[in-house]
Amino acid sequence: MNTDKRIRKLAFGGVFTALIAVATMFLKLPVPITSGYVHLGDGMIFAASAYLGPWGAVAGALGSALADLLGGYAYYMIPTAIVKGAMGLIAGLYFKKAAGKKFSFLKAALLFVLCEAVMALGYFLAECIMYNAQTAAGAILPNLIQGVSGVVIGLVFSPVVLRVKEL
Repeated sequence: MNTDKRIRKLAFGGVFTALIAVATMFLKLPVPITSGYVHLGDGMIFAASAYLGPWGAVAGALGSALADLLGGYAYYMIPTAIVKGAMGLIAGLYFKKAAGKKFSFLKAALLFVLCEAVMALGYFLAECIMYNAQTAAGAILPNLIQGVSGVVIGLVFSPVVLRVKEL
């Protein structure tokens, strides 16, 4: 990869990290049982992964953890970084493999659903450790609702980001 592409990827990595943090903090719907919240950041993780490939994991982990820190949820930073990083890595590996091919809404939707299942399972396991299994189970539905919003936002923004990447 030449220097210009590296600089561009680094710059977009920073932009996507900030976008993920802002999208995560912009609209927060509280989940009282775990003191967490439902947000719109997952869709931006998918968009970042479409542009950055596997490096979307870094933007997803850092942007989401930063949102937790700035939003008063520092105790969620480590689980968030792991879970959101895993989502970005899975999506980024797919987009790297699919580079140059026509965007498939069906494949992307299935990919995003898989990533959101990883998110729900990851937070369930983390909350079992942080709280208990009953409390963690109470957060499954809000996490799934967040997942649906992430899939929709990802399906809207990922094809746009892929077109920008081609420029």
